[in-house]
Amino acid sequence: MTPLTDLMSSFTFLQQPLEEEFEFEPVDLPEELLFCPQAEFNDKPDSLFFNDGVRRIDYILVYEDEEKKKEKEQYVTVNEDQRRIRKASLMKMGMELEATRSVIDEKLMFVKIHMPWDMLCTYAEVLHIKVPIQPNDLSSRPSPWNFLSCITKKFYPDEELISKETEFFTAPFEKDRLEYFYIKDQDMFFTPSMRSRMAFYILSRAPYEIRGKTKKFGITKLLDGGVYKAAYPLHDCRFNVPSKEEGCPNERYLLYQEWAHPKSFYKMQPLDLIRKYYGEKIGIYFAWLGFYTIMLTLAAVVGLGCFIYGYKTQETSTWSKEVCDPDIGGQIVMCPQCDKDCKYWRLNSTCEASKVRASVFPVSPHFLPLVTLFLEFWKRYQAELEYEWDTVEFLEQEEPSRPEYEAKCIYERKNPVTGILLILASIVAITVYRLAAFFAFSTRLRNEELEGLEPLKEYVTPQMATSVTASLISFVVIMILNILYERVAIWITDFELPRTKTDYENSLTLKMFLFQFVNYYSSCFYIAFAKGKAVGFPGQPVYLLGKYRNEECDPGGCLIELTTQLSIIMGGKAIWNNIQEVLLPWVKNVLFRYCKSMPSNSGLPRWEQDYQLQPISKLGLFYEYLEMVIQFGFVTLFVASFPLAPVLALVNNLFEIRVDAWKITTQFRRMVPEKAQHIGAWQPILQGVAILAVATNAMIIAFTSDMIPRLVYYWSFSVYPYGDSDNHTMAGYINSSLSIFNISDFPEQSRPLSSSYNMATCRYRDFRYPPGHYRQYEYNVRYWHVIAAKMAFIIVVEHVVYFTKFILSYVIPDVPYTVKEQIKREKYLTQVILHETNLKLVTKRMKPYREETTSSLQKLPPEELDLDF
Repeated sequence: MTPLTDLMSSFTFLQQPLEEEFEFEPVDLPEELLFCPQAEFNDKPDSLFFNDGVRRIDYILVYEDEEKKKEKEQYVTVNEDQRRIRKASLMKMGMELEATRSVIDEKLMFVKIHMPWDMLCTYAEVLHIKVPIQPNDLSSRPSPWNFLSCITKKFYPDEELISKETEFFTAPFEKDRLEYFYIKDQDMFFTPSMRSRMAFYILSRAPYEIRGKTKKFGITKLLDGGVYKAAYPLHDCRFNVPSKEEGCPNERYLLYQEWAHPKSFYKMQPLDLIRKYYGEKIGIYFAWLGFYTIMLTLAAVVGLGCFIYGYKTQETSTWSKEVCDPDIGGQIVMCPQCDKDCKYWRLNSTCEASKVRASVFPVSPHFLPLVTLFLEFWKRYQAELEYEWDTVEFLEQEEPSRPEYEAKCIYERKNPVTGILLILASIVAITVYRLAAFFAFSTRLRNEELEGLEPLKEYVTPQMATSVTASLISFVVIMILNILYERVAIWITDFELPRTKTDYENSLTLKMFLFQFVNYYSSCFYIAFAKGKAVGFPGQPVYLLGKYRNEECDPGGCLIELTTQLSIIMGGKAIWNNIQEVLLPWVKNVLFRYCKSMPSNSGLPRWEQDYQLQPISKLGLFYEYLEMVIQFGFVTLFVASFPLAPVLALVNNLFEIRVDAWKITTQFRRMVPEKAQHIGAWQPILQGVAILAVATNAMIIAFTSDMIPRLVYYWSFSVYPYGDSDNHTMAGYINSSLSIFNISDFPEQSRPLSSSYNMATCRYRDFRYPPGHYRQYEYNVRYWHVIAAKMAFIIVVEHVVYFTKFILSYVIPDVPYTVKEQIKREKYLTQVILHETNLKLVTKRMKPYREETTSSLQKLPPEELDLDF
């Protein structure tokens, strides 16, 4: 049997259904297949080859030699047998192995894997890997901004270090047609990332245990079971020192210098090199993150401008002046906001908070069209990357099935109701805490002297204290519940058993996002749309669960509390994520080297240096995307209450890009390159969040802020027939927005225990008839005017913004015209090349037959060649 035939039979062996018998049993394996050759370290720390210096290392397996550990004989036998069977199956498929013992720990064994040319050709065809067929001769159109190249050059990676690669026309590899592929150097025809991708594909399907009709395979199970300690492709050099080996591209070193190093924070990302080194999936993530950050710049400018405008005009706000005026706000006594223990308080105690609320200028009508532009332009940019990175025709059938799917693993069903109940329980717990905390702070902070804190007394109100403490505890609960929600989402997804890894990630993405959506945003939605909306009035308050009196907003609304909640959660989340992403991997690596008393990396082999780094998470970039999409939700869903959210997000993302780059380049083992056409399920999630943001921001402006009641008063109730002024004005707004309550109407269960004020009435925030009116404490005419104005505002804003989104989506095509033309042109030229190559191949094969036929005809007598037509 030829090596190629044997290789093909091995591939057929991999593709057999699970129920069929394997072609070999471990007891029948030749001795040479049960043990791979061992070699000593050749003192070449930068080498990426076997000891012969010819065969390239495509993958590394690490295990502990149990015989050195003196463990139980049965445990040793089981693990060793599984490894022997796996080594035998890999070598039977055509892989070449070489084992080397660790330099610093004799228990560790490193198995180096090499894929020979025939094997690479076979699996390149199986995985539909696209390879060059001819240099791209399509001339790219010159950019109209070329005259700025002398300025913008400083913001791009150094071209002398990272030069632009030659573009090629590509086609899926076919091993029977090697003639028409652009093979300049057979050893470098398949890049290291392609080779490691093919090696991982095989390792995920090679068997390690055979018992009758039961077969177990996959590197993941062996890693989880401790049979192997690690499995990873190699980095090509150290990140801070270039390799001295001949022919090493030093791509990791270049990425660190021009991308991951803090000094390069202002430079554009070398996306082509990122894609080449880490694969399209990593490349598309950093492309999306960079594009999102650039678009945040414009949003941050708009938000910062609105904030500065509000800050500059807060001192001129008529209604905030009335709150702070001793003759107006200082004379208005407000009703207690809880039962018995709460006391009466004067309106001017909220002076500083009212100034802050006056500075919040609604930014959402200006910002939401920018969100649409971001999503539409990202589609265009993504289409350009698909063309440049050869993923335009990356179809689902080209993606291999997951080993877990092929093995038809059966998992125990987990009840998803459990996770939902946890979410509901956390929301109720936080709500109850807010109520209890407000009662406590109202009792202690309103009338007690704050010795030593007089400068802060005007800021420390019950509402503010409750908001800050509740936001802090909400953040702690969110971080704890994240762990539980992750497990619930994974359990449900594993039960579904998706076919491909993309299907698995998309299914998990949707579930995890829904969990996190409720987890992160529930408290914000509570403040924005529930708090202070159904509180009744002092004589007839509304109770939650028949026991807890519903929270009230202060006279200026709940907007400042929503802003506090958003700023604490966004800021805390950014700090916590940076600790997790930067500090923890670095500390783990330092402790690992310290505990093992390891020498300098300069004397260790390349595979052992990488073993000291942190392993990549099984979910890969899932948490990176989730972090950014949750941030996108904060920026879009509640931007009307927090115009500085885009500014904070921009600052965070400028660090996030370099932190992620530094992390995967210096602290983690090299990821297995994966193919990806787009950002997957995150795209429709972003679209859904953008659509929901229109409604949430319109409702925040209408129901949470005080903007609509102020506008109604300015245009209708400040002039005839409701007001006394001849001109539209905001004077008198505060007094008109507060209803009157007779303190003698307090029911016994809610009557305040004591009062330091001598008055018969108090004020509360609502639009109701005063006591003594024949419809006392019922909603007055102004209430219905305000409700109608709020509903009209929501309907108008939603229709205008949605119509704008529709127009922008229609006007801006998803794929640029130039890219469409380039794709068509490339397809045509590729077909021409393939046709000419096939014609040459047919002509070459027909030549011996033609020569033989001509020779035979020449030998025949002339009379036999006389044909009558």
